[in-house]
Amino acid sequence: MSTPMIQISNLMKSYELGGDTVHALNDVSLDIDKGEFLAIIGPSGSGKSTLMNMLGCLDRPDAGEYLLDGKEIGKMNDNHLATIRNQKIGFIFQNFNLLTKLTAQENVELPLIYSGISAKERKELALESLTKVGLKERAGHIPTQLSGGQQQRVAIARALVGNPAILLADEPTGALDTKTSTEIMQLMKGLNELGHTIIVITHDLSIAKQAKRMVRIQDGQLFENEGERIGNLTIN
Repeated sequence: MSTPMIQISNLMKSYELGGDTVHALNDVSLDIDKGEFLAIIGPSGSGKSTLMNMLGCLDRPDAGEYLLDGKEIGKMNDNHLATIRNQKIGFIFQNFNLLTKLTAQENVELPLIYSGISAKERKELALESLTKVGLKERAGHIPTQLSGGQQQRVAIARALVGNPAILLADEPTGALDTKTSTEIMQLMKGLNELGHTIIVITHDLSIAKQAKRMVRIQDGQLFENEGERIGNLTIN
C-alpha cells in the first residue's frame, strides 16, 4: 500500500478569545491519498477554517504532526512553507480574490511571477490554464466583465497554473447560484479525473456529497464513516 500524500496525526490548535481558550482543533487525525477528492464539511466555528489553514501550510499546529509527501510541515520555517505553498498547493476561495484592474489572463499569471518564469511563458501557461476551465476566449476581460461563475473559473485557472498536486478549495461555490455551483463542481470532478488531489472545505452538504469522500468536523473534532474511529472519537 502506498503512503498517503497527506498524513495528519493528533493535531491540536487553540486560540485565546475574550479571555477563554478555544480548541479549534482537538486531536485531529486524517490521511489523504494522492488523487483523492475529499470534502471537509462543518458549520461556522467548527474548526474547518483552522484545518484548511493547516492543510494549506498557512499555519502550524500547537501539537501533533503534519506530513506532506513524507516531510514534516510543522518544523519548516516561513520561507520553506511559502515555497511549499507555491509549488504544491493551489488555493481557490469563495470570493474569487481576483484583482479587479487585471485581465483574466493577468490574474492567472500572478502566481508565476514569483517563480522567475519569463513573461512569454507566463502568458502561454495562463492561456493553457484558462483553456482547461473553458475561458480562453475571455482572457482579455477584467473581472467586472465576467459573471460570478466565470470569475470562479478564472480563480480555478489561477490555482491550476503552476500545476500543483493539491487544489484546496474554501467554500468554492459559496458566492454562486445553484446552477453555477453545479457547473463548478463538475469542473472540479473533471480536474480530479485528470489526477489533481482536491480538498473542498464547505458547510453545504449537497456540495460535500459530490466529492468521492466526506469527513465532518464539529467542535474541533473529526468524524468520518459511522462506526469508524478518527482521532479519539468513535461515531455511533
